[in-house]
Amino acid sequence: MENFSTGMLSHSSSPPLLENDMPQPRLGFIGIGLMGAPMTRRLLQAGFAVTVWNRTPTKAEPLREAGATLAGSIGELMAEVDVVMLCLANTAVVGEVIFGEGGVAAHGRTGQRLVDLSSSDPTATRSFAERLEEECGMRWVDAPVSGGVAGAEAGSLAIMCGGTEQDIEAVLPLLDPLSARVTHMGPVGTGQVTKVCNQMIVGCQAAVIAEMVALAEASGVDASRLTEALAGGFADSKPFRILTPRMAASKFDNPAWHLRTLLKDLDLALAQSQRSGSAIPLSGLAAQVMRAHANHGHAEHDPATLVEAYRRKED
Repeated sequence: MENFSTGMLSHSSSPPLLENDMPQPRLGFIGIGLMGAPMTRRLLQAGFAVTVWNRTPTKAEPLREAGATLAGSIGELMAEVDVVMLCLANTAVVGEVIFGEGGVAAHGRTGQRLVDLSSSDPTATRSFAERLEEECGMRWVDAPVSGGVAGAEAGSLAIMCGGTEQDIEAVLPLLDPLSARVTHMGPVGTGQVTKVCNQMIVGCQAAVIAEMVALAEASGVDASRLTEALAGGFADSKPFRILTPRMAASKFDNPAWHLRTLLKDLDLALAQSQRSGSAIPLSGLAAQVMRAHANHGHAEHDPATLVEAYRRKED
């Protein structure tokens, strides 16, 4: 059974700023996707110098106009920065970017830090952190986020961190423009476990909200009024307020997230449950529901499309 230290430091929305006589760290950002792009913009607006690299260079191009420096390679980025921040699709991509040919580890140096904002496997994260420090002396903070694209744009993300107290304190000023709350959960890996817990709740909610909307419709209730009717009650939540109107209106265009991402996180929960010996039957069922929906061509679609799996089909 896994056992993490329970010593925690909780930080409010106003972490300590850098001392006036200390130069601002130069930042690198790798992974300019739905979350990475708005987070990079927030850092630029806060006055940080940010160098970016993305596997698809065209996605990073708009950030040049916002003030970012575009690097032609990871090596070029690493030569210019003190802290590199990642926001990547999954554990495998994190591993490839760091340890692949020409990756972060090949160019890192003692004194640099890596802040992983991705949602990754906790055990792999601890292994990556140990290997990175052994290979090039870089320190690791896992800092997965919750709050979606809207939270990234507004700088109101909840960030759950794993790492040493010294490393967390060092990166708090960098996380300030991105977050409403930063919480130090323990050593490396505990941030990722906390994000798994977060996604268990989100995933189960998404699955039951789809059932609920379909049931309301089948029973003659105007599902578009559910958010109004249940606002402020025990059923109210951010997923409820986001997903219910989209399901009721069958509005699935321009999704702020994808079903495959939520399914990936539930699979991380299943893997963690096996390692820890903790049963998660409801999360496992939610994952199966989403996997079936993804296998019907909805992996890249809005999780709100889950309601289609429950709606009555016309004869």
